[in-house]
Amino acid sequence: MSDESSSSPTPSYESDADDLPIVIDGKAYPDIRKNPLDSIALTSFGLGILLGTFVGLLCYNGFKNFNIYIIALSLFHFLEFYITSRVNPGKVHSESFLLNNGIGYLAAHLFAITECIIETYYFPRAKRFNFTSLNQLISIIGFILILIGQVIRSLAMYQAGKSFSHILKTEKLKDHTLVTDGIYKYLRHPSYFGFFWWAVGTQMLLLNPIAFIVFVVVLWKFFNKRITIEEKYLVRFFDEQYLNYRKIVHVWIPFIQ
Repeated sequence: MSDESSSSPTPSYESDADDLPIVIDGKAYPDIRKNPLDSIALTSFGLGILLGTFVGLLCYNGFKNFNIYIIALSLFHFLEFYITSRVNPGKVHSESFLLNNGIGYLAAHLFAITECIIETYYFPRAKRFNFTSLNQLISIIGFILILIGQVIRSLAMYQAGKSFSHILKTEKLKDHTLVTDGIYKYLRHPSYFGFFWWAVGTQMLLLNPIAFIVFVVVLWKFFNKRITIEEKYLVRFFDEQYLNYRKIVHVWIPFIQ
């Protein structure tokens, strides 16, 4: 009579740190304590409903740019969780959707939506364009920036694999390696690059002059500070390897060196 429990894998909780996985038989799995399935299901359902609704309204809404903005927003947050779960399941958790990305992030998008609604109602000409107008050109540039930003951020997350984390690392983990190939061969912080230009593009798409300035200033300050702090740890983790990499690969966010 066999004892099935003797052959069952035993979870190993490596640490109580925020971003360390559960390891079973040498493989990393999501920590169920940080992944309430009901919360993940509801979030995914909500993003899907939001996406589907505004795709359907594309045929009816006069200012279609707003629909595209909501679609882009829904896809962005879904992909944050989905890609993390695909390439780094040991570090995925319910907040990997990045919906709980700080009060400032939520306030910024609420401000952008409010500005868009007010200007559409009181200054409808500011949201109209034809094929020769400046508004049309700005919208097209914004849409292109959204596409480029999303592709580069998603690609950066995918290529970084287990080395990617939404949480700033202050200690080098066993699976933390310096990625310098793929998109990282051309961009030093491609996920930040993608996020920055994606967000700026959304405000160009919405033709929001005030929110555009707010987004550029706030995002620039955030990423300038974040990159400065992160690079201190990267130099500590990888020493000369990172210093040499930093000399030849740029960030490509304006005025961030």
